Amino acid sequence: MAEARLYTNYKEDIIPKLREEFKYENIMGVPKLQKIVINVGAGDAMNDAKILDVISDNIATITGQQPVKTKAKKSIANFKLREGMPIGCKVTLRGKIMYEFLDRLINLALPRTRDFQGVPNKSFDGRGNYTMGIKEHTIFPEIDVDKAKLVHGMDVTFVTSAESDEEAFTLLKHFGMPFKK
Repeated sequence: MAEARLYTNYKEDIIPKLREEFKYENIMGVPKLQKIVINVGAGDAMNDAKILDVISDNIATITGQQPVKTKAKKSIANFKLREGMPIGCKVTLRGKIMYEFLDRLINLALPRTRDFQGVPNKSFDGRGNYTMGIKEHTIFPEIDVDKAKLVHGMDVTFVTSAESDEEAFTLLKHFGMPFKK
């Protein structure tokens, strides 16, 4: 089984650059991408359960992995939401699938976004993780726009082993993430 292109790039090019830039003594101290979590919240699923099935199929097509349906943790009367109702789905990518998804996201999907100026560079959480929102799932080439029943967005979280936001930013920048200037 062949390695993902970005993982090979990480091992051969990115690790030496990061070691030089941040003066890491040990190669194990170099930050790495641990997982990518894709989350879709679908409040409309309270009224129509089939919406969640369509979203789940779309996410499975995009990632190549079946998502888990998430349920409401609390009841909220104003939204007619009861505890345990399915309200979204999420999938956690690791290993080869994660690197291949990142490759497709950076090189195929993001450039297809309408009026794309780059992803915001302020979305770090202070612990080296980065979260970005995608407004339309149709930017992925796996989705046939003509057959899309509904258009939904998603949150994509990149979990890294970086100690600081600066290290995580540099890691993602080396992977080719198109941050705004």
